[in-house]
Amino acid sequence: MPHLDPEELSLLALYGDWEDEASREHLRVCPSCASDYAALRRTVDAVKTAPDTSSLSVPGPQVWAGIHRELGLSPSVREDPLSAARRDSERHAALPHAERPVAGDLQSAAPREADQSAGRQDADPRRAVRDAGQQGPVPPSDAPHARIYPRKNPAWWQRTGTWMAAAAAAVLVAVGGIWALNRPAQPQPLAEAQLTPLAEYSATGSARVVETAGGARTLEVTLDKDEAQGYQEVWLIAPDLSRLVSLGVMNADSGTFQVPEGLELADYPIVDVSDEPVDGNPAHSSVSIVRGTLSS
Repeated sequence: MPHLDPEELSLLALYGDWEDEASREHLRVCPSCASDYAALRRTVDAVKTAPDTSSLSVPGPQVWAGIHRELGLSPSVREDPLSAARRDSERHAALPHAERPVAGDLQSAAPREADQSAGRQDADPRRAVRDAGQQGPVPPSDAPHARIYPRKNPAWWQRTGTWMAAAAAAVLVAVGGIWALNRPAQPQPLAEAQLTPLAEYSATGSARVVETAGGARTLEVTLDKDEAQGYQEVWLIAPDLSRLVSLGVMNADSGTFQVPEGLELADYPIVDVSDEPVDGNPAHSSVSIVRGTLSS
């Protein structure tokens, strides 16, 4: 059965209420996708968990620049999502200690003066300020000795948007790691050649021999056009042109052909694409469209 793509896994991991019943049913029956999903969920949970912020600082812009570069993200998201938080942090650090905001809406500087007429004291300046707001302006002589501080802006790690951006970035990194670990091994190139035209032809192209993870070798041929009057056939030829091996017919501008097991490329380094007439003769027509020599 086909597996879920990394994008779908990311959405399911980021949003617990993401409505995709078919994908969630797939997770219940596919151990491989379920394992990848569990790894992504652990990443999201770790990022969303409230950390000990006593020793945290806003990461520098080079952190997002590195994430942006490694994941190949588009220019539209080049700006560091934590730049605003960094400015707030720097502005807060630059304030004198006495002027920095403190937690809470109000902080008491001193108890309210005694109420002379009632003969009582109100030791809670916050209540005094609240009562003053309900009863109208308080004359200067009766104003409580309290300073009103602005509400402290939430730190960058307490902002929902910041955490969502960080969680998304963490999931992208995790997806990239999972994709890198699970993607099939890429074929390794063994030799390459530039193909140049012969005689009255003008087509050009390239050829390369690659080795798969299983050890099989293939020849990949690409031309910029098909100029055959009959049909194109691909050959490997010895340096003195005395021996040749046919790899097959190429019916388009490109093709991939199996290199026979045991054939030494050093003995047959010339790649040749011939123009073959439809005459039933399997031999080379002696008319070549392009030719080139493989080199490693």
